[in-house]
Amino acid sequence: MRIHGATALVTGANRGFGRHLTEELMRRGAKVYATARRPELVDIPGAEVLSLDITDRDSIDAVSRTADDVDLLINNGASTATASLMNGDRAAIGQMIDTHFFGTLDMIRAFAPVLAKNGGGAILNVLSLTAWTTVEANTALAAAKSAQWGLTNGVRLELAGQGTLVSALVAGLIGTATLRDAMKDTGLTFSAEVMNDPAALARLALDGVEAGEIEILDGLSAEAKAALAGPPRAFDLEAVATR
Repeated sequence: MRIHGATALVTGANRGFGRHLTEELMRRGAKVYATARRPELVDIPGAEVLSLDITDRDSIDAVSRTADDVDLLINNGASTATASLMNGDRAAIGQMIDTHFFGTLDMIRAFAPVLAKNGGGAILNVLSLTAWTTVEANTALAAAKSAQWGLTNGVRLELAGQGTLVSALVAGLIGTATLRDAMKDTGLTFSAEVMNDPAALARLALDGVEAGEIEILDGLSAEAKAALAGPPRAFDLEAVATR
């Protein structure tokens, strides 16, 4: 689809990668609804700011009624919780599943009729290479992202009939403040070759949507997908840091 002249909605637009996506969409000539649980933190000139909690169906329904001209839905909202599956806090694990899987699903269910009314449009789900390779420090996130990948593939089939493109951006490491904060205790640093610049990744993602790609990969995520042909393995952050 063509971004110029489109009307997009971005979840989690108040910071990090969501902010970069919003700015790049506007640079390309799109109208953008920038949504967040705390809309007062969204300070992007020209964006139409809406309050949205993707784990609250009433909040989703209210936004879908307001933003009824959307033809590009970007599911970027994420949970920053960390937990192991065996010993982690059950509530934190539930928060990850509620956000990444059910939050994404409920957004798509609410906006699928809107997209159909507006000609089909497109959906971009922001995933992670943890969908394909677990991370020892956050195995619950890997499980949630794996579920989100399966969801993406499922709704792609179900929405094909209404002409909706469903794409997945499967990202490796994104150089946001959130990731840097998470890495502080590890002492690991990553080169520019493996750490995505968020603005560049936003350009890659939207280029992929415009080209009709169903999976948009960076270098690390391409490696992770190729490795699925072999035995299951964890993502080795230390090995990546030494590249």
